[in-house]
Amino acid sequence: MIPAGKRAAVVRALDDEGVDYVVTDETSGREYTAVATFPLPTAAVEPVLERLREAGIDERTYTVIVAAETVISRRFEALEEEYAEESDHGGDRISREELQTKADDLASGLGTYVLMTVISAVIATAGLLLDSPATVVGSMVIAPLIGPAMSAAIGTVVDDEDTFRRGVRMQILGVVVAVVAATVFAFSVRSLAFVPPGLDPLELAEVSERVAPNVLVLVVAIGAGIAGIVSLMTGVSATLVGVMIAVALIPPAAAVGIGIAFGIPRLVLGSGVIVAVNVLSINLSALVVLWYEGYRPQRWFREDDARAAFLKRAAVLVAAIAILSVFLGGVTYESYVASTTEADIRSATGEELAALDSELELLELDVERGGTIPPLDTERVTV
Repeated sequence: MIPAGKRAAVVRALDDEGVDYVVTDETSGREYTAVATFPLPTAAVEPVLERLREAGIDERTYTVIVAAETVISRRFEALEEEYAEESDHGGDRISREELQTKADDLASGLGTYVLMTVISAVIATAGLLLDSPATVVGSMVIAPLIGPAMSAAIGTVVDDEDTFRRGVRMQILGVVVAVVAATVFAFSVRSLAFVPPGLDPLELAEVSERVAPNVLVLVVAIGAGIAGIVSLMTGVSATLVGVMIAVALIPPAAAVGIGIAFGIPRLVLGSGVIVAVNVLSINLSALVVLWYEGYRPQRWFREDDARAAFLKRAAVLVAAIAILSVFLGGVTYESYVASTTEADIRSATGEELAALDSELELLELDVERGGTIPPLDTERVTV
């Protein structure tokens, strides 16, 4: 909508950008005198909006961006080619305004967010105790965790402190709610004997794999963060990518709850490290990708503030991940030592049996290692 006195400047700006447009007189009697409508390639939205701001179209007026299914015009095809060549990052990146809107859309209301997180955590906990991968996967589909993670990164690069703080608060709330819900549910099913008495969760494959995380969890989290932010930037549906982010957060949070309910410090520590590393890595990867893609504040004089915030928050995330990676590296090394130690013991046992009697056969060999934090000690070998 074109305010009074801005019509000539807006038309001149659109002509300069080579955009086809239709200008219709506005007769509602308010401060607007006309409405301009024009099709744009995706890559052209942000530069054209910048040009219109210079002409006097700002947030006090109405600017509505609508996704068009199809545009049939050779002139439009030429405009697409022109902007695709000018764009440093290709022609599929949406504008800053669209990105912020998508992030806001993903951030559901507080009540809905908490409820869906609780349901997701309870289902994940049940899936872990049932040792059912299908149930665990199902819990991730309904987890609403992608919005807060993406909002925090977007708020940083566009210098929107409210969006950043809301994203951080919602992420912390989501993790706390998931752990509490999982703990209460796991304690309830244990107290009510809905699981076999004497059940050791560490004997369940779905639980045991989260006791000793290695450095590969970083790959999962970083990949999830990159996929999440790229899905928003390109306008692709974020539903499936949200599942990937939930993969990194919901099952380990449920495992923390199980560890608390069953009194297993190793499980609480290992799964807690997975949750922390994944949250930090998702935020860092999303933040770096957004900055690399050139998203900046709406006003140029705030770019220095945004750059300072980006550097400070990225440094904090990197430092925190580096500290936690010491634990991951220790666990990875411990797994290597455990496997090589068992192989050496098995080889030596085979040689000893062969020396005693060629007809002896090794039926089973069990190596028990004790401790909570690596390095673990070999306590007993049963042959």
